[in-house]
Amino acid sequence: MLTPEEIQRYKRHLVLKEIGGQGQQRLKAARVLVVGAGGLGSPLLLYLAAAGAGTIGIIDDDRVSLDNLQRQIVHDTAHVGVLKVESAKETIQRLNPNITVVTYAERLTAENALDVISDYDIVADGSDNFATRYLVSDACYLAKRPLVFAALGPFDGYLTTFKPYEKNADGEPNPTYRCLFPEAPTGEAVFNCSEVGVLGAVAGVMGTLQAVEVLKEITGAGDSLVGKLTIYDALGGRFQSIRLKWDPNNPLSGEHPTITDLSVHAAA
Repeated sequence: MLTPEEIQRYKRHLVLKEIGGQGQQRLKAARVLVVGAGGLGSPLLLYLAAAGAGTIGIIDDDRVSLDNLQRQIVHDTAHVGVLKVESAKETIQRLNPNITVVTYAERLTAENALDVISDYDIVADGSDNFATRYLVSDACYLAKRPLVFAALGPFDGYLTTFKPYEKNADGEPNPTYRCLFPEAPTGEAVFNCSEVGVLGAVAGVMGTLQAVEVLKEITGAGDSLVGKLTIYDALGGRFQSIRLKWDPNNPLSGEHPTITDLSVHAAA
């Protein structure tokens, strides 16, 4: 049940027929894991907290640095040098003291991923490297947890939701991250914001859109992004949506899977 203070806090949700009291109670009961408290994780965490997501887990082993603050708005100058998970926890609990925040000041690894992810209802991946993205995606598939994924370029962003453990209306499995990227790009194709740069507000756009999709999945509002990839072009001021299809040859959820656990991600 919602308390009188919560009814006051969330009244702009409660009057939405797509959310209402039931949707807000689903949010209060929800457990959301956010991977990464950086450029994407910052607006994502703020809006999840503001919306009343009951339990928010944050996993990140990094510390706040001055050059983060141009885009990582959940942190501030006073927290430079502080663990990002602790800085983010302080900020979002000031915003909404009703939520529970669980922090993991560590990297997600092959050894801990299933244990951590299985403790949550839904996962949002805001990581900035391909190794973690593949690990999160594979672990969510094995744990049967929905994954809301976003990624950034210097002036562009990408967003989708993965539920590859379910089938679509045609009876085919939904796509996974490995259907989108069968292999990790290498060399010049790999984007690193510390080397190439990123317009900070683009991270804000994509992290906010990621929060929208998490809230939709929890409440059941609107249409899911499963099977669709949204692409944002900031310089052109355009959004584009393309269909994603299941790849029967992918090694995770294909016709002849070779990945049945997370040992492929284990350190050599």
